Parts: sequence; structure tokens; C-alpha cells
Amino acid sequence: MAERQVLAVVRPDWVDHYGHMNMAFYLAVFDMATDQLWPGLGLGKPLHAEGFGTFAAETWVNYVREVREGMPLACTSEVLAYDAKRLIAVHRMHHATEGWLAAENEVLYLCMDLSVRRVGLWPERVLERFAEVCTGAAPRRLALRRREG
Repeated sequence: MAERQVLAVVRPDWVDHYGHMNMAFYLAVFDMATDQLWPGLGLGKPLHAEGFGTFAAETWVNYVREVREGMPLACTSEVLAYDAKRLIAVHRMHHATEGWLAAENEVLYLCMDLSVRRVGLWPERVLERFAEVCTGAAPRRLALRRREG
């Protein structure tokens, strides 16, 4: 299996009393994956320059296999769904050299109008980019709209 680009290495202070990475640091690594995803979608700094930002509204983590101190981690990301105000992406964390899946993270992001700190509409250029890269694969846990009940 081909080696993936290392995003992070499990640090000693990330390890809990069970000898594996504490759940809080899975989210930290997934947040790093978000930072890697944003430039290709025209988010991050370009979006901020237009007065908008992205806020995570909901997240779900599936822990598949434990990772331990010193292990190199890599992430892949996929845009699953979007609408005028929302985006669902999934990040998959892998052992960077052995390739096995360690965890998955689905995230519902909102487009935020930073001038009023409320949900806003994605700029047209962003929607066009989402349309180009969205796989249309069904999210496992999250939805663009709140589920009834």
C-alpha cells in the first residue's frame, strides 16, 4: 500500500491511560484535515476575505482501530452533500504508512455571515466548486436538515 502524506504523529501528551490516542485528539487531527480540505474548495482565507466563515454545527466520529504513541496519521476527505447554506464532509484517518483505517469523522459545516454571526449563503463560486467535487455518497449519520423526532 502506498504511503500517505503524514498529517500528524501521535504525541505522548495525546495518549490516555489505556495507551492509545485520547478521543479529543482524534477531533484535533480531523480539524487539521479540514484545514487541508478548505483551500481546494475555496474556503478558509478566500471565504473570510468575503466576510464569511465556516462553523462546524454537528460532528460524528466512528472509532475503527486504536492508534498509539508515535504512529503517523494521514487523512483523506470527501464532500458528501451540500446546499445553499450547509456542507457535509467526511474525513477518514489512516495509519500513514500501513494504510489501515483508524477512524472516520462526518461534519456538518455552516456558512456563516461573520458581520451578523448568523448562517448565510455560500458565494456562487463556492457552490460551483462544491458541485465539481461532491461525490453524492450518502452520509452515514448526519443530514443537511434536522431530522424530525
